[in-house]
Amino acid sequence: MNASTESAPTNGATINSEAPIILNAEIEVAAPPHLVWEVLSAIDGWPNWNPEVKKASLDGELKEGTSFRWKAGPSSLTSKLVTVAAPRQIAWTGRSMGLSAIHVYNLEPHDDKTLVRTEESVDGILARLVRKPLTKRMDTAVRRGLEGLKTEAERRAAP
Repeated sequence: MNASTESAPTNGATINSEAPIILNAEIEVAAPPHLVWEVLSAIDGWPNWNPEVKKASLDGELKEGTSFRWKAGPSSLTSKLVTVAAPRQIAWTGRSMGLSAIHVYNLEPHDDKTLVRTEESVDGILARLVRKPLTKRMDTAVRRGLEGLKTEAERRAAP
């Protein structure tokens, strides 16, 4: 898995490239995109595979404009889906503790596997005041989430 703090292009939704915190990471998953999408887009199931997510609840159908509530680390968040393009991209915005985030996942077929690329921008006064420790904490969370996604999708893909 690779991670950096430079912005990478996305297929549709985009992060805020001017935000003080920008996270990027990717991981190769030994499962087809539709199976990775199945895991990632089942928001209510995030706590089952993502060690960073304690609760998650989608407030309606999986479509653009739908909100969902979730708890990750110390934060309780309300997010809104801004892109739902199965099985290629899912993106949302969210607000918590004066922070404003945009998170984008892109799923790319790679041989018989899936390359999952994720990027997130975080803006707000808190992001500017405690940029370094917050970036470190969020980078760890993103990496752990990708590892969990990989493990669950590969588990489902196993015969």
